[in-house]
This record gives sequence, structure tokens and C-alpha cells, in this order.
Amino acid sequence: MKLLYAVASPFARKALVVAHERGLDSQLTLVTSAASPVARNPDIVAHNPTGKIPTLLLEDGTALYDSRVIAEYLDALQGPRLFPAGAARWPALCLQSLADEMMGAALLMRYEGFMRPEPLRWSEWMDGQKAKVLSSLDHLEERWIGHLGGEVDIGIIATACGLGYLDFRFADLGWRQGHDRLAQWYEGFSARPSMVATVPG
Repeated sequence: MKLLYAVASPFARKALVVAHERGLDSQLTLVTSAASPVARNPDIVAHNPTGKIPTLLLEDGTALYDSRVIAEYLDALQGPRLFPAGAARWPALCLQSLADEMMGAALLMRYEGFMRPEPLRWSEWMDGQKAKVLSSLDHLEERWIGHLGGEVDIGIIATACGLGYLDFRFADLGWRQGHDRLAQWYEGFSARPSMVATVPG
């Protein structure tokens, strides 16, 4: 299998962490693929019309996207564990959605502050994305901290990748301030081998 990815992408990292957690990382060939919202990469578009990463190419040529689908596919190869069945499935998926939305808002902040020419930047729009990140952090601290300490699932992995992206791109945000329990949890979780092996840099 080939994974079209970028080291800095938190969504690609989520798929990679799942692969490591399930012992499948050796079965992936990583193909560095630059994706941009303004300069589409034809090598990615040939497999994924949105031009986004991650995109997983199976041996028969089938392409899977986005990170949610790829993560669930990888987890299912040896019998699902990170995507639980029954009542436990819905909290895991809901937490994944929250973390994905937080990552998405952070990516939009990155695009606005890094890719858009300075005279065209929209500060109110940037503030709106930042507000999404901050309210997500508050919710993780207040509503999800108990879940985060439980058995590892896709929501927990997505949350860790989102926090890692904030450290990587927005260190000045100081997300740990006012989120003591979340910060303590992340310190422990980020030491897992799957997280250490996928640190962006």
C-alpha cells in the first residue's frame, strides 16, 4: 500500500498513528506529496479528485480518502480495535469529529497566515478559526478528559494529532494554559511509540 502524505499534515499523521498502533506501518510505502489549496498537485488529483492528503493507494489500484476512511480501513484489516462497535463507537467517532474540526480550523489559520498575501489577509476570519480551536480545547478539557484516559480509540488518536499540530504550527497559542488536565494527558500520550515515530518536523 502507498500513502500519499506530508509530514506536517495532522490528518496524515492520524492515519500513520493508526498504522503504527496496529502494526501495519511496515506495509505502507510513504510517498511525500505536496498538497496546496491554490496549486493542485496532479499526482494526488489523479487518485483523489479533491487533491488532498492523505490518500491511500491499495495494491489493486483503489484509492481511499480521507483520513477517516483510511484510518478505519487500516484498523479493520486485522479486526477493528480503534473503531469500537456498539455503544462505544459513537463517542469515539464524535471525538474524532471534534478533533478533525479543530485540526481543520488550525489548517485554515495556517493557510491564511502563511499562504495568503499579507494585504489580502482577513483578520476577522482568522479570529473565527482561532475561536473554533479555543472552544474545542475547552470542550476537550471539560467534557472529554475522562474518555481520553480510557482505552485508545480513533477519537483519542485524532485528539493527540490535533494537539501535536498546534505545538508544531502554533506554539505561541499556548494551548496548555487553562487546560491543565488536557496538557497532562497529552504529555503521557505523546510518549507512545506511535506518536514518537510520527512527530512532524
